[in-house]
Amino acid sequence: MGSYRSIPATSAVRLAKPTSNLFRARTKRDARGLDTSGLTGVLGVDPETRTADVAGMCTYEDLVATTLPYGLSPLVVPQLKTITLGGAVSGLGIESASFRNGLPHESVLEMDILTGAGELLTASRTQHSDLFRAFPNSYGTLGYSTRLRIELEPVAPFVALRHVRFHSLSEMVAAMERIVDTGGHGGIPVDYLDGVVFSADESYLCVGRRTTTPGPVSDYTGKSIYYRSIQHGSAGLQGTAGSASAEGVKDDRLTIHDYFWRWDTDWFWCSRVFGVQNPRLRRWWPRRYLRSSVYSKLVAIDRRFSIADRIEARNGRPPRERVVQDIEVPIERTRDFLEWFLDTVPITPIWLCPLRLRDHDGWPLYPIRPDHTYVNIGFWSSVPVGATEGMTNRAIEAKASELTGHKSLYSDSFYTREEFDDLYGGEAYNTVKKTYDPDLRLLDLYAKAVQRR
Repeated sequence: MGSYRSIPATSAVRLAKPTSNLFRARTKRDARGLDTSGLTGVLGVDPETRTADVAGMCTYEDLVATTLPYGLSPLVVPQLKTITLGGAVSGLGIESASFRNGLPHESVLEMDILTGAGELLTASRTQHSDLFRAFPNSYGTLGYSTRLRIELEPVAPFVALRHVRFHSLSEMVAAMERIVDTGGHGGIPVDYLDGVVFSADESYLCVGRRTTTPGPVSDYTGKSIYYRSIQHGSAGLQGTAGSASAEGVKDDRLTIHDYFWRWDTDWFWCSRVFGVQNPRLRRWWPRRYLRSSVYSKLVAIDRRFSIADRIEARNGRPPRERVVQDIEVPIERTRDFLEWFLDTVPITPIWLCPLRLRDHDGWPLYPIRPDHTYVNIGFWSSVPVGATEGMTNRAIEAKASELTGHKSLYSDSFYTREEFDDLYGGEAYNTVKKTYDPDLRLLDLYAKAVQRR
């Protein structure tokens, strides 16, 4: 580890940090990096203005733990506890409040950024606005945020959930669009909205409403598994097995804290690859290790030693291509993508999360249309390798582009330079890069997101 000035000019600058939520193929470089150990906390919360000043490497787990005692939360809380605020802003993030509140960077009022030129600048909509607007989706290639001032919003102690089943994708997408447009479902306001597709004829919208009404709550931090409750009812509910208020509708309740982290315990459903959803193993798996950060470390070990591929080879099967991706398409193209995906890629379940940008000016490195609803579609597993490297991932990229969508850059990408520039800012990025990293001390975005380094 070291300071910015101590890193040789011939070496790319990077962060020295213990965790990462990136899933790109990367080769090891110089072990030295910028020391982030002093950038991990909440600097202050102002309940009057509903704002917080937060260090760039503060995790959302720590951020939420600090704001909830004030009855406040970030406007968008990404699903995994170890995602950092700086990471969510520079690399994008999303959650079930995104149909109301957009993406995490849209609640940033100002931020201090250590640029590639080694300057510490305060950027906002009115100060270094070119850097402020280009920072989202730059993945640390323009600089690193050291402090961010963000908006907060009031929350209630509980979230009342309703899981609504649909037997066709078109009905599900139509219902999602109505909720986004009206802000309600069945005459009741909706505060949180996401969904899960298990098959073409079994999908669910998970509709959440804040409530102060006390009562029994479910617990999905132990033996009960949240995503299974969407299909089968709230088996974790203390004192009752959950209720079905109508055909295909299941009700549940969580504390606001447990709602924010409902997906983290099993990394959505990815814990099943480690056998943790087997009741016999889960019984003995320590509860403190039921979290996404543990599973991601196991994945890192697997990648380092090719454990899964060796097991496949021993059983006479080909290695597998990792398909860990999120894409966003306009809501009117969502059914088209889902139908294609279900027919083409053998991965289920699939996560859905609608979003609308709050900022009408947009963001140049992730240029989706303001005043329009998009749907984030997430799928995280693996498939047998094809005839060419990344064949399935390349097909997904092509389909998303065909449907005027985008793909998140946290995982492996295979775009050509021309395709990438067309989708992710191109000349707008190059202009800001020349201004704030003229000596190219930081990696180029295409080099970082696509090329193998």
